[in-house]
Amino acid sequence: MNILILGATGRVGSQIVTYALHDRHHVTVLVRTPEKIQINSNNLTIVQGNVLNENDIVRAMDGIDVVISALNTDGTTTLSESMPLIIKAMENEGIQRIITIGTAGILQSRTTPSILRYQSSESKRKSTRAAEEHHKVYDILKQSSLDWTIVCPTYLPDGEREGQYRIERNFLPEGGTKISVPDTAEFTYRQIESKDYVQSRVGIAY
Repeated sequence: MNILILGATGRVGSQIVTYALHDRHHVTVLVRTPEKIQINSNNLTIVQGNVLNENDIVRAMDGIDVVISALNTDGTTTLSESMPLIIKAMENEGIQRIITIGTAGILQSRTTPSILRYQSSESKRKSTRAAEEHHKVYDILKQSSLDWTIVCPTYLPDGEREGQYRIERNFLPEGGTKISVPDTAEFTYRQIESKDYVQSRVGIAY
């Protein structure tokens, strides 16, 4: 497949790049700083640009089959500002599948299922700013015609790949407190060939 990975220099994104290249897919990354990509591969195309620039996104989408976004909030509104541009470019190119990394905060609350975790007593986070950004992206994706999946990890230490974890649609697996970066990346990457969680959020934890 031809896979576009956004956020490829981040902790989860860089692991997804590694998994995809290992399986001999062709990977395109859109990055502001190409020097941060320390991989040499004939199957890797590096496009220098910014997800907030519509022309850069359009260039990166050429010939792509599936989009994976591992962009993080970085204390900005980049996530919610870039998503409409990403969706528009995908629709224009006829690309249907997008998998994004969200946060467990935008899953439904177990204690109050009518609201999201970050809005409930279930969340221990003092600041809800990042979750609000992810919530905006969730709303934007819901209104699109795309086959989207939002992978929602809880606390995300670097850790090792364990290869075993629990997943649950729209909720965080009960009692789940963490999931490593490599396992989150692996599950996210596996969704390129799975239709199990199309148009839904999926919680992931040990």
